Amino acid sequence: MPVCTGCSLITDMRAWLERVWFDHAPGGVWLLPLSALFGCMVGLRRLGYRLGLFYSAHPGKPVVVIGNITVGGVGKTPLTVWLAEELQARGWRVGIVTRGYGGTLTGPVSVTSQSDPRAVGDEPVLLATRTSAQVVVARDRLAGARVLAAHVDVILADDGLQHYRLRRDVEIAVVDGSRRLGNGRLLPAGPLREPESRLREVDLVVVQGVVAGVDSLSMTLLPVAFVDIATKMRSALGEWRGRTVHAVAGIGHPARFFCALKDLGLVVIEHPLADHARIGLEQVTFADRVPVVMTEKDAVKCRDLPPAARFYLEVKAMLPMADAERLMARVISCVSRS
Repeated sequence: MPVCTGCSLITDMRAWLERVWFDHAPGGVWLLPLSALFGCMVGLRRLGYRLGLFYSAHPGKPVVVIGNITVGGVGKTPLTVWLAEELQARGWRVGIVTRGYGGTLTGPVSVTSQSDPRAVGDEPVLLATRTSAQVVVARDRLAGARVLAAHVDVILADDGLQHYRLRRDVEIAVVDGSRRLGNGRLLPAGPLREPESRLREVDLVVVQGVVAGVDSLSMTLLPVAFVDIATKMRSALGEWRGRTVHAVAGIGHPARFFCALKDLGLVVIEHPLADHARIGLEQVTFADRVPVVMTEKDAVKCRDLPPAARFYLEVKAMLPMADAERLMARVISCVSRS
């Protein structure tokens, strides 16, 4: 297979940035002026919304934003699924608006479990598959929320913390418990989309993967089963202990997925991909007969591939009872007043 030189350079650059951001590797000092410029732009943008210089509006139904201040995956989508299910169990009609990264459509467009992830993105299809919520993809989250407002009681904005055009009632920020905020610098010298002080403004901070402090909540991603992509047959986690697998992960932090598989006792051959990467036969076909395991987000992009030994690891968000009650009490009290 020919090597794409441009793709290789991008991959190498991203790997270097990851080491600078999260492993405190040397280098990156020359990026600090760009970070200062980025910080000024972020501050001016927020000030513009506060002063009413930029248009923003509320869609008319309660809005709960689930987001983060760092680049990459931290567990926002599993928490969105958890929150949708909890609200639905209490009788709320739930809608989800999301950007649809990796897709080609700008929206607003409704998404179902059968939608093409190449058009609408992988996460929206996952959200539509895992929940019975109405899902809308829209680059302009306000426009998408307005579409949902006519049909639902509450709107969840997946990864919408920085989309200030959409006014919100509750803000939930998710933080990766292992990598935290990296070196604490703004892009591109660090992984931050906004300054760390932004976390003091949100309603709730949820820390994924470790026990949180008194001012935040804890969440873990609990493996449930391995699912055959073609047949939907489920197999218990224990049946895979000691097996060798090709692990494919096109998520923000592939190492977290690989570690999860190793913790389950699997022998892992790692194949990290870029977040929201297109996945075809080239990425999931190998010369041996070793099965392929991927994330559920990646699996939605492989549904139409010829049947083979390909599986995904199903996970669900879990919060300690006290933290779950605290989160739901805050959300319901805010949305009930709207």
